[in-house]
Amino acid sequence: MTENNATPSGSNPTDGSAVRPFHVNVPEAELTELRKRINATKWPEKETVTDATQGVQLATMQALARYWATEYDWRKVEARLNALPQFITEIDGLDIHFIHVRSKHENALPLIVTHGWPGSIVEQMKIIDPLTNPTAHGGNASDAFHLVIPSMPGYGYSGKPAATGWGPARIARAWVVLMKRLGYTQFVAQGGDWGAVVVDHMGLQAAPELLGIHTNMPGIFPNEIDAAAFSGAAAPAGLSADEKVAYERLQFVYQKGIAYGYQMGLRPQTLYGIADSPVGLAAYFLDHDARSYELIARVFRGETEGLTRDDVLDNITIAWLTNTALSGARLYWEYFGKGYFNAKGVSIPVAVSVFPDELYPAPRSWTERAYPKLIHYNRLPKGGHFAAFEQPQFLSEEIRAGFRSLRKSLQAVAA
Repeated sequence: MTENNATPSGSNPTDGSAVRPFHVNVPEAELTELRKRINATKWPEKETVTDATQGVQLATMQALARYWATEYDWRKVEARLNALPQFITEIDGLDIHFIHVRSKHENALPLIVTHGWPGSIVEQMKIIDPLTNPTAHGGNASDAFHLVIPSMPGYGYSGKPAATGWGPARIARAWVVLMKRLGYTQFVAQGGDWGAVVVDHMGLQAAPELLGIHTNMPGIFPNEIDAAAFSGAAAPAGLSADEKVAYERLQFVYQKGIAYGYQMGLRPQTLYGIADSPVGLAAYFLDHDARSYELIARVFRGETEGLTRDDVLDNITIAWLTNTALSGARLYWEYFGKGYFNAKGVSIPVAVSVFPDELYPAPRSWTERAYPKLIHYNRLPKGGHFAAFEQPQFLSEEIRAGFRSLRKSLQAVAA
């Protein structure tokens, strides 16, 4: 990767707050080394079951490895990245990389979008044009956004924290600094996975510049419900049908679906294997949640799904080439035991989109309790945890709809 040290007009090149243009340029030797390591993989025997209950299946990983080593072309995604305006700026002592695309439409609403784990800015690339250029995608000019998509600290092309303290609350504060540095005095925020935790913290901090948040993984569980699901207890009496489904799905996540979260939350530095083996890294990333894995496994069996083989490998390859497997994992250590899915007390306006194959489908009842200023709630017909990646049209439409009432409020105040 390379950084263009040309500095925007009017900024001081010695000033840490300078916004510096950035381009990706991976040496060919690194790609050759990647393919060499893939081909040298020491494979285990096949799983002893006929499903994925023991983890990512050997056939899936061998199909992924064959494609990665022989057909996958990193230069395609590199070109797509470099066709976008990318920048780096220092915030709180750490370099933060971000994409910044301004809409051509007047009165576009500034929006910062945060990815998750095992993720990167690649996840959000499909929603850039629908959000900044809505008239080309069936939307109205009045729904346009100026879009900022940062790489989280320790992920992708952002800096790797050299000391503790970079958890979601600090990231939330950094994003406000970033948006203000770009000249935005009022803005909104969106996120899924870790991005959802970050926007919840932005909502808790309630910076005056932040008008509202949109989340596709809302923190909605009452603390006692979250604790009961974690303990493995049967669903409490008195839950509605929707609440019981959400409870049982969350319980499955805690019992069978988040082993990686415990490992990274307790002992991230031990994961040398995923920093040393590209296939090890890929398998670890694929094992995020059962429904996402089913989607990805079907792709590597040759079936058509919302994600392509290149989508999956673009995301993994960025982590490999930037050597961010462990620096990304430490985010779990920073936040371990503090609650991902529980209601956190957000009191600013919130829009929520519920995708059916998310870790849990958030019931309206708990969502309204968790977010007393709920301005949008919608259940989608299709899609899962990585909504921007898998269902960019649905998510783009949801973000437009979710923030529409805030735009009307702004227009009323301006008038």
